[in-house]
Amino acid sequence: MCPCLATSFVPLAIQLLLFTAACFLAFFLFLCCLCVLVVFFEGGGVWLLWLGVMAGGKEEKDARIEAIASSIRVVPNFPKPGIMFQDITTLLLNPKAFRNVVELFVNRYIDKGITVVAGVEARGFIFAAPIALAIGAKFIPLRKPRKLPGEVISEKYDLEYGTDCLEMHVGAVQPEDRALVVDDLIATGGTLCAAMNLLERAGAEVVECACVIELPELKGRERLNGKPLHILVESR
Repeated sequence: MCPCLATSFVPLAIQLLLFTAACFLAFFLFLCCLCVLVVFFEGGGVWLLWLGVMAGGKEEKDARIEAIASSIRVVPNFPKPGIMFQDITTLLLNPKAFRNVVELFVNRYIDKGITVVAGVEARGFIFAAPIALAIGAKFIPLRKPRKLPGEVISEKYDLEYGTDCLEMHVGAVQPEDRALVVDDLIATGGTLCAAMNLLERAGAEVVECACVIELPELKGRERLNGKPLHILVESR
């Protein structure tokens, strides 16, 4: 081969190689840009949709809370003068509001490893039983004296006007149980404290207390010794 042809062939080969590499690089960059655009528009749409769902869920939750609050009737001077009684029977007459109460609690506790839902007599039963059923936990009724057959353990507690007592079946709770205490309302907190004491004496861990209504002016939350309390509405 002529030396001059060999000399000119080498740069030409290098140029072809560089041109081919540049084409592949350009094609690769084109694919990357295309993927970015797809993610931006497709994924961005999903992201915006997710944000919309989350915002809508918050708005829906707020709407449900408002509907629950408005469905609770306040009865003045019952059961004695000066008491503003929070009547949940009107809430129970509203299937949508009743369902909202249960759903809001279930959404909160479905993934918390709750194995026991303890309902406080009597209105606590109304909410505790469907919550327990929905999250796959056992329901335990905490009852007033002489209401439960068989062997029980008892816990007395103070009221504004005297004392009362809660009882629970022996063996209903196991030491490894994680318990949720449910009642319709927290006032002074004495009933919830008694319920927690019963469960803890049996070896269970009380994860949280949950009530539909709180009377914040009575400061019952402060008697729970730091135990978390989740409420849906405050008294009106």
